[in-house]
Amino acid sequence: MHHGLIVSCQPDFAEPAQDPMNRPEIMAALAQAVALGGAVGIRADGPAHIAAIRAAVTLPIIGIYKHDLPGYTVRITPTVELAVQVARAGADLIAVDATARPHPEGQDMADWIQQVRAATGKPVLADISTYEEGIAAAAAGADAVLTTLSGYTDYSPQEEEPDFDLIVRLAGTLHVPVIAEGRINTPAQAARALACGAWAVTVGSAITRPRTIAARFAQALRSGA
Repeated sequence: MHHGLIVSCQPDFAEPAQDPMNRPEIMAALAQAVALGGAVGIRADGPAHIAAIRAAVTLPIIGIYKHDLPGYTVRITPTVELAVQVARAGADLIAVDATARPHPEGQDMADWIQQVRAATGKPVLADISTYEEGIAAAAAGADAVLTTLSGYTDYSPQEEEPDFDLIVRLAGTLHVPVIAEGRINTPAQAARALACGAWAVTVGSAITRPRTIAARFAQALRSGA
């Protein structure tokens, strides 16, 4: 996947029941389409969608399991058991929330990452929101660090643009791959992320969420009317 495009094929987690794309066969078709377009990897959520995508494409799959637990704000693969389900569904790599927020399983991050790796037999990727979290995740043994959650924790920069500064700082410090992800909405932004030192670039909504794409166009037309 080095220097390539990873495409996040996921329905709208905020309103899954209202998202007509929230069906495994649709996610599988999206994965096939982006593979034809040159994607070198897929990021997917939940066992049903991952299994459907695994049956449809041979690309590496970064698997996650978004799941809300009472009393916690972490939601990306928050337990070892959910990571196991993702691996069994066919994911090649497991991404987990590695932010500094309270974690439902409460362990030291290094111990927890090792537990996920031991239980799944898969590389473990750390979704982080700040430079300090990225450094800590790599020190804890994460196989790669992803900037996925920058802007999605209340203490990280709240920007419309991708967090290019975070990519530069992490890529200049870490010896594990840094994958750029989060608010990358144009080919130019994706190319800039690589120029900043990203090992690979993940794009989601700008490619795979028609409702989001249509809303941007509609809003632009309303604003210009």
